[in-house]
Amino acid sequence: MTTEHTLAIENLTVGYGDRSVIEHLDLRIPPGRVTAIVGANACGKSTLLRSMSRLLAPQAGRVVLDGKEVHRMPAKELARTMGLLPQSPIAPEGITVADLVGRGRHPHHGIMSRWSKDDDLAVAEALEATHTAELAERAVDELSGGQRQRVWIAMALAQHTDLLLLDEPTTFLDVSHQIEVLDLLTDLNATRGTTIVMVLHDLNLAARYADQLIALADGGLHAAGDPAEVLTADCVRAVFGLESQVIPDPVSGKPLMLPIGRHHVTVPVTA
Repeated sequence: MTTEHTLAIENLTVGYGDRSVIEHLDLRIPPGRVTAIVGANACGKSTLLRSMSRLLAPQAGRVVLDGKEVHRMPAKELARTMGLLPQSPIAPEGITVADLVGRGRHPHHGIMSRWSKDDDLAVAEALEATHTAELAERAVDELSGGQRQRVWIAMALAQHTDLLLLDEPTTFLDVSHQIEVLDLLTDLNATRGTTIVMVLHDLNLAARYADQLIALADGGLHAAGDPAEVLTADCVRAVFGLESQVIPDPVSGKPLMLPIGRHHVTVPVTA
């Protein structure tokens, strides 16, 4: 099962004030797949995600969802199709976990509509999927960073959108919970056909979990495609300025990047 929504970036230039971060970018997001955006710090990963979700207006070009420019769509209409989990979101002071996750249901309510059993079910499923049900009555500001991150993901899941954008969803999480979250997003993609677009810093996790990698560099697109085609030593050198070796991951079969620094290199390095 896959979603049929199309999301395209056309000749996009976007930035802050007079400064452009991304220039003349053309990109297609494959529907019903998992896409990971990677690149060096300040290369425009978060800026791109903010523009895709209409939080940041383009300086030129456009973002098109199902033939409509997202920056011209009513906010509620867009929110029924596309959800966003930004970096470091801020919860209202004193709000409980259940109430915050429940806010993911707002796009599905009209002026006269009331909270329904479907809303209860969506919230319960999101809490269960993120293992936060036992936190439902806790205040969000009392939680650890990892717990808060899982609660924000639960809110995004409760929104029940066909496209989900996540900016560093594994931030603040230990290794175990990073894998848990990425497995959860993979399950969401497999069972609901949700199109997932996420910014990740960990190249190896991005390559393992994504169907498509997008590598940004110098304000534009360096490479996009299957992880086996994108994650190469040449790409790592061009995008990150880092020497590396890329080998098959013995667990997943996907490419595995081994960084090469100035120290602790005990075997000959091949080009």
